[in-house]
Amino acid sequence: MALTEFFLFPLGLVALLGAVPLIILYLLRPEPVRRTLPTFRFLADAAGRSASNPIFDRLLRSLLLLIQLVALVALVGSLATPYVLVPESETVQETVLVVDTSASMGVRDGGGTRFDSALAAARDEVSGTTSVVAAGASADVVLRRGSATDARAALDGLQASDAPGDLRSAITAAASVAGEDARVVVLSDFADDSPWSDAVREARARGLVVELQQFAGGGAGNVGIVDRRFSGANVTVTVKNYGDSAATRTLSLAGATREVRMDPGDVATATLPVPAGGGRVELSPGDAFPTDDALYVAAPGDASVDVLVLTNDENRYLTAALSVIPEVSLTVDNPPTAVSTNYDVVIYSNVNPGRLLAGNVEAGREIVADGGGVAIQAQEESPSYGDLRLVSQGSVETNPTIGTVESHPITRDITFPPPTEYVAGDLRSGQSLVNTTDGTSLVAVERRGAGRVLYYGFMEDSSAFKYNYQYPVFWKRSVFYLAGRSTLSELNRATGGSLAAGANRTVETPAGEATGPEVRLDDAGFYRVGDERFSASLLSEAESDVAAAPLDGESAPSDYPTRVEEREVPDPLTEWAALVALAATMVELAYLRRRGDL
Repeated sequence: MALTEFFLFPLGLVALLGAVPLIILYLLRPEPVRRTLPTFRFLADAAGRSASNPIFDRLLRSLLLLIQLVALVALVGSLATPYVLVPESETVQETVLVVDTSASMGVRDGGGTRFDSALAAARDEVSGTTSVVAAGASADVVLRRGSATDARAALDGLQASDAPGDLRSAITAAASVAGEDARVVVLSDFADDSPWSDAVREARARGLVVELQQFAGGGAGNVGIVDRRFSGANVTVTVKNYGDSAATRTLSLAGATREVRMDPGDVATATLPVPAGGGRVELSPGDAFPTDDALYVAAPGDASVDVLVLTNDENRYLTAALSVIPEVSLTVDNPPTAVSTNYDVVIYSNVNPGRLLAGNVEAGREIVADGGGVAIQAQEESPSYGDLRLVSQGSVETNPTIGTVESHPITRDITFPPPTEYVAGDLRSGQSLVNTTDGTSLVAVERRGAGRVLYYGFMEDSSAFKYNYQYPVFWKRSVFYLAGRSTLSELNRATGGSLAAGANRTVETPAGEATGPEVRLDDAGFYRVGDERFSASLLSEAESDVAAAPLDGESAPSDYPTRVEEREVPDPLTEWAALVALAATMVELAYLRRRGDL
């Protein structure tokens, strides 16, 4: 808007509408009646001039109006705040604060933590222009060139996480945010194993002043949990001693305990049974770094997956692969038989078409409706499975070539050899995961309501896949997929990663509720997505090695870099406009008195 080039508040000019009634009043005022006075005419003639000048007379009649309009315009102009631009110089000191929020900053030191000390020091480093970068699992620019008030508010919102840190990325991000003459202040324990010193050298090479402040108190002799692995219904916990003396610790989970003894720098392991629903592994006695003294374990409420294989010609390779899965409770039965719906998964394999009862198929449908799964294995003469069969039954073909293998939790990283014979057919519904070059699906899946259906197109007598070491892996994944279960490895994560929850889905986290599609695992503890519970724990040898080496030769600079900025700023003329309005009012009063109206 053009008026903004002259007024700070152009809306105030609306008050000029007050001049309209004033002008109308003057227009409606009656003209004075003209009278001829002969005596005055003679006097004027004698003086040799005319006392009547129409233009001058109109000006005199309008002079009062002009004075009043000048006063009104000046007063309204003062409300709109007229201004002119004047040059101004300002000395600017810019600071970029890099605050380490990684797990090791939670080490207790005196009455607080390393993070508490770093945060207090960061508040003292705030300048007129300040940026704040949080150095957690990722570099988060919390504030970009804000005021001192904004910077302190941003610091108050920071919290130490339970995730490993990436100090190098944070320093690099700070250098990209910093202005030409800014200083970068890094506040950390520097227990990070990333090459953060390279990022410091790169920033200094750009001419930036980089100051390092270390907060590495406490944490001597730390002993912590650094890893875990799952096997069946057990968890094997790895503990490391970072101290200078031997240490003995006790691991406990839901009443089960194991004791480990470690010399300095040693690693020890202990295996504990995982109870239904999971629990929390405690390492006792604890120390100044409590984050790695606990391991959260999530597990299904029912650890067993009940699988029924219906067959009239038992596939020994299939049943052997299923029987070695610790979580699977396997039952093999031969139709015709009564089938209970208490199973989580039913697999139809090598079934005699004449002996499969309609009730056996209906039981499979009920299991799918209840949230379980059904798998059907291809055979030359197939019973009628109705809508449970995802691929139509066609002729038996020979020597196919494997075409595409889709990325799916069931087929990921598995190599499928082509069978010598297969049943050709069209995909009726669902998603094909393994295809031949002629378009026949050899593995297909479909979600149906709460349940799932799988088609397995490899006939065992015509396939070498049963000899492959990945064959049991495939069936373990398939059974867990069909039962709607996640493995213990899938349920238990390391902090610093993320959890895919789905768009706009609410996730219960240790710090409160969060919304998907992805939730960062910054806090150790349990996360719930719908009916499924996940866990996150710190599993980092580098982060548990909290006794960082002291920094050498890193003192604070005596003179902080500053710069002078030249800019044009508005200089309000309000007082001058008010003075003009006052002067016009005084002139009006003088004119009225001269005219005799006062």
